[in-house]
Amino acid sequence: MANNPPPRINWTEDGLAHSADWRSSAGLPPPQRVVVADDRMSADAAYRLACEGTALLWRGDFQNARQLLQALTRRIERKARKPVDSPVEAFHQHRLAQSQRARTLGMLLLPFEADHRIPLRRAPDVQAACLETYGVAAAPYVASLRELLGLIGAHEWRKKGVPVAALGQSIHPHHGVFAPIRNEYVGLVASAPLPQPLPKRAFDIGTGTGVLAAVLARRGIRRIVATEQDPRALACARENIDRLGLAGQIELVAADLFPPGRAALVVCNPPWLPARPSSPLEHAVYDPDSRMLRGFLDGLAAHLEPGGEGWLILSDLAEHLGLRARAELQNLFDAAGLKVIGKIDVRPTHPKASDPTDPLHAARAAEVTSLWRLVAG
Repeated sequence: MANNPPPRINWTEDGLAHSADWRSSAGLPPPQRVVVADDRMSADAAYRLACEGTALLWRGDFQNARQLLQALTRRIERKARKPVDSPVEAFHQHRLAQSQRARTLGMLLLPFEADHRIPLRRAPDVQAACLETYGVAAAPYVASLRELLGLIGAHEWRKKGVPVAALGQSIHPHHGVFAPIRNEYVGLVASAPLPQPLPKRAFDIGTGTGVLAAVLARRGIRRIVATEQDPRALACARENIDRLGLAGQIELVAADLFPPGRAALVVCNPPWLPARPSSPLEHAVYDPDSRMLRGFLDGLAAHLEPGGEGWLILSDLAEHLGLRARAELQNLFDAAGLKVIGKIDVRPTHPKASDPTDPLHAARAAEVTSLWRLVAG
């Protein structure tokens, strides 16, 4: 967490004014209207207040708060979707619905002590999960129940890890760092033909959890420089690389895109959708104006050794959603002085690709993830 003091949240309780620190890993501001609620509040009343932008500071039983959150979720899911005329309209409607859902469900708040304990009946021990994300707290604070459940889920992923077939081991993602749950893109990097002779040095641009750098190391590349600008991701990658015993092969560098110098292989898996993230946690998915994609392609030729290759891992979901024209990617290659010497495709197998109830199902069902092999042309 940053060293700046957290914002404050204010409310009135028993006729007295109260305030506390506000915690939000997504960087959301504290609600302006807060009422105290407990087990006597009905789900309909809670839903009405949450939709109006009034937050509920819970003083009742913790498990009842979880049940109330589930009841609010059911009420949101009952709302009918408006018909849409195009995939891009479906995408924007879906994002708006997600934003409204997050805002409404985020209105159910919990109190926390300075040691991250929740002073409510039947509250679980969440100290480890909160400490991992929030760090040491100097004072009691308030956070949303929905965010807490996300922290608990992230803590479990971090403990158990995500199995990665290409490594034969697990990667342990931190909260807010994109987890390699979709193994197909990792498999592309594990199976694509390496430049010959075998590169002595490779770059992994925007390493995240460090999974692609680890795959390259396991394929025999002796020296990999992995870059990342997010401090959380750097810490996550360092932990994973140490756990895998690859610290002698992989150097982590805090950088926006490229490290100094050149390499015989430069790999990048940028965010796949050219849209604006609504929170810091979405930066791994959304790339505003394709900034990272353009930056990688524009700088690639200058960072390749003679005869070297750049590997771009990218889904065509943006094309099926109408967010990127099919010709745009080739135009970016041409403008950067790059030539395509090969392309390997794989179809995703994640559950949403086969879920007809998903609002973006048509685009997801047609999606292909590709590894583009690029050289300076």
